[in-house]
Amino acid sequence: MQIDDNVLLGLTVPFIGTTLGAAVVFFMKKQLGDAVTKALTGFAAGVMVAASVWSLILPAIEQSEPLGCWSFIPALVGFWLGVLFLLLLDRLIPRLYQRAASSDGCARTMMTVLAVTLHNIPEGMAVGIVYAGWLSGVGDITAGGALALATGIAIQNFPEGAIISMPLYAQGKSRSRSFLIGTLSGAVEPLFGLLTIAYAWLIMPLMPYLLTFAAGAMMYVVAAELIPEMSEGGHCDLGTVMFTFGFTLMMSLDVSLG
Repeated sequence: MQIDDNVLLGLTVPFIGTTLGAAVVFFMKKQLGDAVTKALTGFAAGVMVAASVWSLILPAIEQSEPLGCWSFIPALVGFWLGVLFLLLLDRLIPRLYQRAASSDGCARTMMTVLAVTLHNIPEGMAVGIVYAGWLSGVGDITAGGALALATGIAIQNFPEGAIISMPLYAQGKSRSRSFLIGTLSGAVEPLFGLLTIAYAWLIMPLMPYLLTFAAGAMMYVVAAELIPEMSEGGHCDLGTVMFTFGFTLMMSLDVSLG
């Protein structure tokens, strides 16, 4: 399957989001303000929910139309597999953080990076799956819709990169080292996106399941992390408004570009 410049750009966009977020350490003395964090989190959540529906679930159901009234089954199974996979990761990641807390120096840093990296792998696969579907002509997946999904994940990655780099700097690490560690946490996304596309010929019969697997994984992140984060403390209304804006923007882009 040939990978052109548009695909490479789409696979790189989420990584750029993480890198830009990590670069905040060079310009700010403190962590991101609460209002900014709530706005970015709400916007990313809205984008990811809309992307899960229009870029992943609906194309998967359309591809399963030969099943007739049972065309929802692959979407149902794939979605639950994505949710359960992220649930398993969330069981694993706290153990990694616990081990990191009991270590020091380089060991603590590497364990923290590993925990965050594990969480970024499904996002890279989600972008790769959508681009593989577009290159293969699956359903109504378009290049614009795939790029919009990648952009939504990049927006979500921006505060994530900052949340990694800023505390590291506050703990005494240099700005450049904090930036590097924050950036590395997102490096797996384009890598796993490329691997997903490279083996698309093998996984193409499973595409409806994989599309909704990615949707389930992203919806789990939204429900378990983004929505609680944007709803706690002050500026909740701002988070809600930005969620709605992100959802309607992504919906409009996906439909109009499709």
